[in-house]
Amino acid sequence: MSKDRRLENFHNGRNFRAYDFFGCHAASGGGYTFRVWAPHAKSVSISGGFVPGGGVKELVRLEDGECFGITLNARKGDRYRYVIETYDGRKISKADPYAFCTDFPSSADSVVYDLPKGGAYGELFSAARQDIPINIYEVNLLSYKRHDDNSYFTYRELAADLVPYVKDMGYTHVEFMPVTEFPYDGSWGYQVTGYFAPTARLGTLEDFKALVDAFHACGIKVIVDWVPAHFPKDDFGLYEFDGQPLYECPLWDRMEHSGWGTRRFDFGRGEVDSFLLSSAYFFFDVYGIDGLRVDAVASMLYLDYDRRQGDFTPNELGDNRNLEAIAFIKKFNDVIKRDFPGAITVAEESTSFPGVTSAIADGGLGFDYKWNMGWMNDVLFYCRQDPYFRNHHHNKLTFSLVYAFSEKYILPLSHDEVVHIKGSIANKMPGEYADKFAGERELLAYMFAHPGKKLNFMGYEVAQFSEWNYKSGIEFFLKKFEKHAKMTDFVRALNHFYLNNPPLYEVDGDWRGFEWLVVDDKFNNLIAFNRYSAAGESLTVIVNFAGIGHSGYGIGVNERAKYRVVFNTDDKAFGGEGSLRRKVFYTKKQSSHGKKHTLYVDIPKLTCMYLLKQK
Repeated sequence: MSKDRRLENFHNGRNFRAYDFFGCHAASGGGYTFRVWAPHAKSVSISGGFVPGGGVKELVRLEDGECFGITLNARKGDRYRYVIETYDGRKISKADPYAFCTDFPSSADSVVYDLPKGGAYGELFSAARQDIPINIYEVNLLSYKRHDDNSYFTYRELAADLVPYVKDMGYTHVEFMPVTEFPYDGSWGYQVTGYFAPTARLGTLEDFKALVDAFHACGIKVIVDWVPAHFPKDDFGLYEFDGQPLYECPLWDRMEHSGWGTRRFDFGRGEVDSFLLSSAYFFFDVYGIDGLRVDAVASMLYLDYDRRQGDFTPNELGDNRNLEAIAFIKKFNDVIKRDFPGAITVAEESTSFPGVTSAIADGGLGFDYKWNMGWMNDVLFYCRQDPYFRNHHHNKLTFSLVYAFSEKYILPLSHDEVVHIKGSIANKMPGEYADKFAGERELLAYMFAHPGKKLNFMGYEVAQFSEWNYKSGIEFFLKKFEKHAKMTDFVRALNHFYLNNPPLYEVDGDWRGFEWLVVDDKFNNLIAFNRYSAAGESLTVIVNFAGIGHSGYGIGVNERAKYRVVFNTDDKAFGGEGSLRRKVFYTKKQSSHGKKHTLYVDIPKLTCMYLLKQK
């Protein structure tokens, strides 16, 4: 494509590989060519040790009048900045928005670097299929493990340690919290300053690609958290890049995310759309990732998000939807699915906005999955209650099935649920020491039986009592204690059971895969249901959230059969009490729950059991 055409597409929001033109690229005649968009600048210069004449050289304005470029005798590893001269006389120093590499944490400079070669995106299976198991291990690469001196594990060290661990534990996917460069560890990566640069804290570009490739070699798909909703106000970043709002929306009510102290992107501006779409495209194209989880989608969809009532200007239709952002999201999903068949896109969207996972052709946003935040909030609220009082909140367990098939969901127990005094998963559970472990095991087994794909944040599998701390690693040392080691054994066993049992994943999207057996027994804190595979195979799930066991509990079923317990969270091998003496239970010809037969079972306290019907 000609330079003129690339610029034209960039300005009209259709250049999805803008990183091939902007930023820093090796020139055919030697050295490197630098290009940047700064339409409001009086002039743009580049500063760096490789620049002749005192370390600053002015760039040439390109034919569109808004972009600047120059070719200089730079070398790989050289650091540089742009110096923007504004029309009001200021000179501001900026990092390259399209830099592939940064000098962080030594400085905020951009670094001259070539992209890694070979082995780009490779399809393992089509994301359009909903009948596959998806079990995601969410990880913060900076705090998965730390060395004794609290230094980070590098990408290469993570490839040697994290990859085999994820494979052995039985996960199908790994999800990295944001890896695009960010200046403050405490933002967890969600305040991005380098949309094309994997964080240099953990190694080189080649090292990051080696980590992705190592996961692929084990059959594990890689999802990366991506942040197109907002960016921080660090002076070297995108913030008022050429002296006034450029990447951010200039309108008073669309410029700021006041609650986060960040700027909102100007969706609908062609150059900004090209920038963001190119960032998403880049990680598929260059690093071969398999999916993106899009952060804070709700904040993009609504003009009044994080604003007081009435403190916004309605759209042209008179309502609160951000029409430009909605169009951008649709364009994002359309482009990624078109050029990377099988790519996965996931929305972290916390409202009831319709059609998040519906096809664009049907008026939807086009995501493959949406995080089920309602299920997460309800079930965690319920589990925090003392079992004696849970009967008052039984609807928290059952309400999710009212809307479970309205979207294609992922059930998340994410990083957000184990910080800010919310407590770790184990420590949310009431009761004595052993009850906390029992409560976590029960919650997880219930989660894996509930319709929807699965996501859990690192550390839950060792029943870490402390909240996640981004400044240190997960407390894997806890596995020297029996209860914690057996929790890891339990999670591994549950993950593999999920993989090997199609009723738990094949029909997640409609009622053909789910049947209530006991839905309203709030006084016993008990629910029961069947899950079905596409071929009609069933698995019966019974969950007792009470602090006491039930003996000979009757559940209505359709036909005479015997049922064998195939998974039991109270098993001694998992750290339970092992109080279930029988493994097989029989039905009686006695009507119950509208069915002709009754299955009588014993179920220990705080226990989830899976039963397989055997005629």
